[in-house]
Amino acid sequence: MTPQPAKATAADGLRKRLAGHRLLWPSLILLALLLGNLAFTHDFLAVRVRNDHLYGSLIDIVQFGAPLILVSLGMTLVIATRGIDLSVGSTVAIAGALACQHIATSEHPGSVGTMATAVVIALCVASVLGLANGLLVSRLGVQPIVATLILMVAGRGVAQLITDGQIITVTSSSYKMIGGGYWLMFPFAVLLAAAVVALTSAITRRSALGLLIESVGGNPTASRLVGIRAAGVLTVVYVFSALCAAIAGLMISSNVSSADGNNAGLWIELDAILAVVVGGTALTGGRFSIGGTVLGALIIQTLSTTVYTLGVPPEVTLVFKAVVVIVVCLVQSPVFRAKALRRRRRTAPPGSHTTAGEAPLQQEVRA
Repeated sequence: MTPQPAKATAADGLRKRLAGHRLLWPSLILLALLLGNLAFTHDFLAVRVRNDHLYGSLIDIVQFGAPLILVSLGMTLVIATRGIDLSVGSTVAIAGALACQHIATSEHPGSVGTMATAVVIALCVASVLGLANGLLVSRLGVQPIVATLILMVAGRGVAQLITDGQIITVTSSSYKMIGGGYWLMFPFAVLLAAAVVALTSAITRRSALGLLIESVGGNPTASRLVGIRAAGVLTVVYVFSALCAAIAGLMISSNVSSADGNNAGLWIELDAILAVVVGGTALTGGRFSIGGTVLGALIIQTLSTTVYTLGVPPEVTLVFKAVVVIVVCLVQSPVFRAKALRRRRRTAPPGSHTTAGEAPLQQEVRA
């Protein structure tokens, strides 16, 4: 047989590695959504500079998607331990309510010191809430969905008690900076979210923490037998999830300069879970992908932006999103792609050959 050229072999190897990469499909889906908007809005991808600030649909997507990225980031580590955190939406509302309540009742609402104190209060309370979730799961053996469901219901009531059932409006330029300000031409919320993502990625991938999380989620019994303190790992991830939700709550409330205990962060936990799953992290625990989660959150936010751009009626918005999400999940499913390829081969004319991309796909399905 004639040996294949070295360049062809290297190209095939690169193609196989790309086809098996976990970020391939989320990246392609996000790109397809962005390009699809060009058919309806020709300047959708345009980025303009106005008053030394970047503006455009792409900037809006990453700015308004920053809170979801943070909530999804915390949810990723929780899901990696075979858990779930349904209380992040209530934590978002509580953090925003505490910060705005402190600023509104302060003698100097516009000062940086007042803003800093409000942020510290919100983060400390969120840490306590996350600690409570972690102890219920790790020490008392309560199922994660039940433990966090308690705070999901009660926390929303606590947020409304803090705001007295009203929308608290604040006037503070320093607090406005967190979610609606700009720094170095970029939205500050985007830079803050990027910093948290980078720090989390560095800690989980450059230290043993990421391996411990995957071990606890992959096989709790084996991790306990080798001496891993699973209770401590579980507590840490729930506290981290609450802190990410609190920062997201500060972003949301500061962007609109108000706190709404009833609607702030409502159902954001469902979008976060969806972003994690779309990003390639399995709900069964074990390996997780921070990059995939970021892409998943951007996909969800791009989809929301697309809905508003197309002028989809509010009564069918959720149905439209559900249909698109189902299609996204099917496209990412190796089993669905394998069945589709088998059906195509059955209907192919005699003498046709298997395409080059089918073998890696079948190997992926068998794995």
